[in-house]
Amino acid sequence: MRKTLLFAAIIGMMLVGFTQKESNHQNEENMTTLNLTQEWDKVFPLSEKVNHRKVTFETQYGLTLAADLYTPKDAEGKLAAIAVSGPFGAVKEQSSGLYAMRMAERGFVTLAFDPSYTGESSGEPRRTASPDINTEDFMAAVDYLSQLENVDAEKIGIIGICGWGGIALNAAAADTRIKTTVASTMYDMTRVNGNGYYDSEDKEESRHAAREALSKQRLTNPLAMGGGVVNPLPDDAPQFVKDYHDYYLTPRGYHARSGNSNDGWRVIGTQAYANARFLYYINEIRSAVLVMHGEKAHSRYFGEAAYKYMVEGKAEGYNVVGKPNPNPENKQLLIIPGASHCDLYDGGYTELVGKGEPKNLIPWDKLAEFFKENLK
Repeated sequence: MRKTLLFAAIIGMMLVGFTQKESNHQNEENMTTLNLTQEWDKVFPLSEKVNHRKVTFETQYGLTLAADLYTPKDAEGKLAAIAVSGPFGAVKEQSSGLYAMRMAERGFVTLAFDPSYTGESSGEPRRTASPDINTEDFMAAVDYLSQLENVDAEKIGIIGICGWGGIALNAAAADTRIKTTVASTMYDMTRVNGNGYYDSEDKEESRHAAREALSKQRLTNPLAMGGGVVNPLPDDAPQFVKDYHDYYLTPRGYHARSGNSNDGWRVIGTQAYANARFLYYINEIRSAVLVMHGEKAHSRYFGEAAYKYMVEGKAEGYNVVGKPNPNPENKQLLIIPGASHCDLYDGGYTELVGKGEPKNLIPWDKLAEFFKENLK
């Protein structure tokens, strides 16, 4: 039962050169094409301190991404900007939108987007993932923000949550326009898909068996969905699976367009992640990076290992040994006392289903300070 739950948890998990006028025209057309929901349907209330509107932008793969643009009210001049996505299998109406809104309250232009093939963004078949395409999603968001009249293109950062924390690090290693990165409660999706949790399946035999099953799936039923968060929840489920259930399948965080809240990814939707290792060059990231994790998070080892490899060029779980980072002084590891993995989705609550008192475990002011310090 426990192995089945762990596997289920893994499964559950503008074009450069356009003018702003052309980009806006493209947005109008794509908003009609995507038929975006215009009413407020987030799992959190809209702050009175920000303005909000739906936007779209194109990726270099020809996909159209849907996003929410948040701006601080009464802000003037060009501002620093932040693109946000995650968790892996979630939508912008959940955690990423909350992060974007809170950062907008603190003076940033922010963009929370649905990744390719998910939420309101384009792409068929639905709920398909790719290390290349998902990294491009972040870089396309930077393209879009760079062209906004109220954004300083030299002051752009990103936030990746959960599986998108690892993707954010990969994007920061590839795109030098990203000046500051925060990876919150991160997963390395390539490591967990290829090695299993805690590298428990890090052997050729296990990977071969998984590859064989997925290879057959491509011919028998390539559109089969793997299922989202485990439901109904067995009594002996690991605590982190219970935490996922409490966020994604209760009023605390449920959303109709979220894969984790519903039928998950295509069974073969994350196949490419299992055969990739995409944090190879993070030890060469010169820009500022903050890796934030909960003290009690089951996923904490991903963040600690990524931070260690990013700074030292070697870490447990990384088969390569690289050179130490040329700019270690602007890298930080922040462990939040008492926080679980999902506590960093929305701050956490003292009772289930988002009831009781908010634990407020996300240090919003600390994050804003980190971005302001490094987006000067």
